[in-house]
Amino acid sequence: MRFTRIPADTFQQIQTDAGILLYDFDPARPDEVKDEDIICPTTGGVTVRCAPTYSDMGEDVDNCPANLLELKKIDGWDCGLAFTSLGTSPKSIRLALGAADIDSSDPTHIIPRKSLKVTDAADVWWVGDRADGGFVAAVVRKALSTSGFSLKTSKNGKGNTSVDLTGHVTIETQEQVPMEFYSIDPDKEGGAPEVTA
Repeated sequence: MRFTRIPADTFQQIQTDAGILLYDFDPARPDEVKDEDIICPTTGGVTVRCAPTYSDMGEDVDNCPANLLELKKIDGWDCGLAFTSLGTSPKSIRLALGAADIDSSDPTHIIPRKSLKVTDAADVWWVGDRADGGFVAAVVRKALSTSGFSLKTSKNGKGNTSVDLTGHVTIETQEQVPMEFYSIDPDKEGGAPEVTA
């Protein structure tokens, strides 16, 4: 039974509940979340993903073992958030569409576009509680919907939209991974958090 133990701080660091999606968040001021920054209500939780894609430079080299670490190269990162939105505000629909505008003369009218603008992408935060009173957070940089808009309705149920946001790099940020993470202890709130990736 020596190898059936768990770390003593396991229950303090467990992430709890579904968390919240935000347009803006300051990890140093977690109690200052504004209503206008909340993206939408969700159902079924949120999936946060950040995975590298690799090339194996030795895959076509004779007698080279597969998955030789020294010949692996990171090509990029697939980072993003996936969730089911219960929101049908113009802002929520526009976020799910990706390339779209809210009509300035009629803010109830959302118009999809055939062309992509750099301003279609925005930083999106997911923030969740930890069992110990701290929190964890992830920010997807230059998040853009890659799944489009699909509203699913049901008899006597709530309509929901599946949203998949993917982080992007720009010409100016080619060397950056489009996602960052925070894990903040309860006694560190309000201080300068450290990024943990």
